Amino acid sequence: MSDTDTRDPTSLRTPIVAVLGHVDHGKTSLLDKIRGSAVIEGEAGAITQHIGATAVPLDIISTIAGDLVDPDDFDLPGLLFIDTPGHHSFTTLRSRGGALADIAILVVDVNDGFQPQTLEALDILKRSETPFIVAANKIDTVPGWNPNEDSPINDTYESQSERVRQRLDESLYEIIGNLSDEGFSADLYWRVQNFQRNVGVVPVSAMTGEGVPDLLTVMMGLSQRYMKEEMEIDVAGPGVGTVLEVKEEKGFGTTIDTVLYDGTIRADDTIVVGGQNEPIVTDVRALLQPRPLAEIRTESRFEKVDEVSAASGIKVAAPELADAMAGAP
Repeated sequence: MSDTDTRDPTSLRTPIVAVLGHVDHGKTSLLDKIRGSAVIEGEAGAITQHIGATAVPLDIISTIAGDLVDPDDFDLPGLLFIDTPGHHSFTTLRSRGGALADIAILVVDVNDGFQPQTLEALDILKRSETPFIVAANKIDTVPGWNPNEDSPINDTYESQSERVRQRLDESLYEIIGNLSDEGFSADLYWRVQNFQRNVGVVPVSAMTGEGVPDLLTVMMGLSQRYMKEEMEIDVAGPGVGTVLEVKEEKGFGTTIDTVLYDGTIRADDTIVVGGQNEPIVTDVRALLQPRPLAEIRTESRFEKVDEVSAASGIKVAAPELADAMAGAP
């Protein structure tokens, strides 16, 4: 066996997941639900809140997904969800010429269907060639729906009346039709054989958690199957990332919120950041991450860390960052 086959599995990074969709279709509540389920399932320390991102480790995903995910089938460490405030930031967030996200979830309200921002998001996904799945959200608002908290979609679907199932099916097929109009071949995720050719649609409810096990399962499966090689990084190499936001932080001056997608960054490293007129060369003064929820009462919202490896969200404090730009490398 050649060396390439025996790569240390710990050097596989977390795939970076972006959540897109029309305003009010439930992007934030879906992220909150995934976060909330993860906090309930893990002891408080298991879920780490990064800057502008949430890391959900594989064992937590497997607990939420129940029988759907056997952790032994995966060697990716979990998923890192980035909270991109708007599509604008998704378009500007670049890594190596592609989008910063490795994979995306397009959230569509099952009753409201495609809206202008849905089409805008699709356009971005198409241009950046980002693989994605569709979360058909708010199934709990289908008239007559009988919720089964946190249950996989097939179980809860089976327990609905025929009339409700019919209503849901109609809405889902409308979404599949809209995707087809936009040039994407799509189907309900359990019917999709090849996710590279077809977009999987996962019915979910961010309110009741129904379908969330399926969503996480499909995300893990897709990443493991089609992205494993891209997730192999040289952890020891220099840190490479993208600026999410430039912010003033009390006691630290101007800082940059960054998503690191390759290598490791250390306090005292010299970094080069894209600036408005020219690249900024400066030294890292501090790497800051949010304190665990348990310690939120302490003076500072952040704690200093010596080093951080990809993929993660981290706040970098350094001199001369005033001209740094969001979306810059």
